[in-house]
This record gives sequence, C-alpha cells and structure tokens, in this order.
Amino acid sequence: MPLGTLDRTAPPLFNQGQSALSKLIFFGALALFLMVADARFHIVQPIRAGIGAVLYPVQWVAMKPVQAVLGGGRYLEDLQTAQRNEEDARKALMMQAERAAQADTLTQDNARLRELLELRQTTTTPGRAAEVLYDAADPYTRKIVIDQGMTQGVAPGSPVIDARGVLGQVTQVLPFTSEVTLVIDRDLSIPVQNTRTGVRSVAFGDASAHGGGLELRFMAANADLQEGDLLSTSGVDGIYPAGLPVAKIERIERRADSAFARIYCVPLAHVTAARYVLVLEPTGAPMAPPPAPAATQRKRPEGKPGAGKNEKKPGARP
Repeated sequence: MPLGTLDRTAPPLFNQGQSALSKLIFFGALALFLMVADARFHIVQPIRAGIGAVLYPVQWVAMKPVQAVLGGGRYLEDLQTAQRNEEDARKALMMQAERAAQADTLTQDNARLRELLELRQTTTTPGRAAEVLYDAADPYTRKIVIDQGMTQGVAPGSPVIDARGVLGQVTQVLPFTSEVTLVIDRDLSIPVQNTRTGVRSVAFGDASAHGGGLELRFMAANADLQEGDLLSTSGVDGIYPAGLPVAKIERIERRADSAFARIYCVPLAHVTAARYVLVLEPTGAPMAPPPAPAATQRKRPEGKPGAGKNEKKPGARP
C-alpha cells in the first residue's frame, strides 16, 4: 500500500472529545463563577454545611489519636511540673521550719543570756560565761562539761550558776574544758540558809533511786521548816557567794520513830537543760602565813639557864 494513502488521525479509541485547553478554560470559568456567586449570594453554604455534617464523625475519629498523644504529653509535662513544684515547696517548708526552729532557739538563748547578765549584775563576784558542751559519760554521776578550762583561768572548786540559781561546782579542770559536778550529785554538798528563818544547814545531792533533787540532812523533826521555803547559799564555806538561790523545799517527812526529819528539795537551776552558765571565782582567799619570829629577839646567855633581867649582879645588896 502506498504510504500516502495511510490515515494519520488518532484511532477512535483515543478520541476523548473536547481538548484539554477547552476543558481548562471551562472549569476555570466555572470555578470563578462559583466563587463569585458564593461570595455574593452564599449559594454553596448549605452544601458546605451538609458535607461538614457528613464528614464530622470521620474528623472526630481521625482527631482522637492526635488528641490522645497531645493530652498524654501535656499530662506528663504537667505531672513533672507538679512534682518539681511539690519538691520545691517541701524544700521551702523545711527551710522555713529550720529557720523557725533556729529563731526559737536564738530567742531562748537570748533570754537565758539576758537572765545571766541580770544575775551577774546582782552578783559582785567576778565570773565568766561558758557553754555546756555535753554530759559526762559516767552514768553514776551527775556531771557536765563546759567549754572553759585552765587556759581561760578557771580554777578547781569554782561555783557554777545559771540564770535561776546554783548549778554546781567545778571539780576537774583541763586545759580547754572543765567538768562541773551538779548540785544533785550525791557526792556534792552545799551550805545553805533558809531565807525565811535564817536557819543554816547543808544540802546534799539526793542519792535515792529517783534522784534529781537535794536533801537536807540532820535537821531536827521540830525544826521550823515549811514546804516552799527558799534555800540560798550561806557563804560560810568560802566557795559560794552568800545569797545565791539553790533550791526550794518540796516535801517534809516527820516520823515519830526518828529524831530527824527527811527534807526533800527541788533545785532551782536547770540541772538537766542548762546551756549557758556563769563560772564564778571562789570567794575564799588563802590564809596569810603566820608571822616569822622577830630576828632581834635577845638570846639567853649560854651556860646560865634562868639568867634574865631579875638576875642579881655580883656585889649587889639583897
């Protein structure tokens, strides 16, 4: 067949009607018309509302995984934030509690120091302030250790007082610390005087099972003593200054089969809770040495015992 006789047109299978350019122009104009009509007359609004109502369940189901992931992330973030805030609040609360405790402690220490200063003003005996470090390790004695020692000039036997009264006596002095035996120790005794009657006695540490107090011994059963009488230092021992409060009489036991009464006293000092104390100097001064014999005293003549100013001279008249 000659080549010129061949049909060069597309077969009917690929014949699709209008051309692509015409379709583009038509649909572009239709879109422009619809946009203008929707903007002017809202003719597409019902169609849009219907399509939105139909597609809402699909959108709701599709959004749930996204919302769950976002909600879980926010929950974890909020949980971590809440835990951090709680930890910070606890730390702040602990710091406030610590500051409040320190403030209370400082207030109490300040009050005790003020009381010590007032007591020092009323006491003419020189002394120095000290702080209680700890209780002695011996369970059978009642002793404490203070932070003043030989280096600071503390002497053995120095009386120790707190803001309320006599606390004890220094019994051992080390270079930087000292050991104080409390008034309630059974081996310590203090000369006291009843401020109401002026009767003198000696207060001993209570050696009974309950302990924690003092006892007046060898007092007659008919002695003029009453519960509540104040006992102060008498000053006759040369150690404690006179007039320092020591204890109050708590209980008096008078028995018919005994000539002496048992008198129990309560110490006024904080024997179990003292922190700041005042160490006084002992009031007693060492006794002056006896005077030396006179060096100009005339000696008796040797070999002539009894010779003196009344001895007769040879040749004198009787």
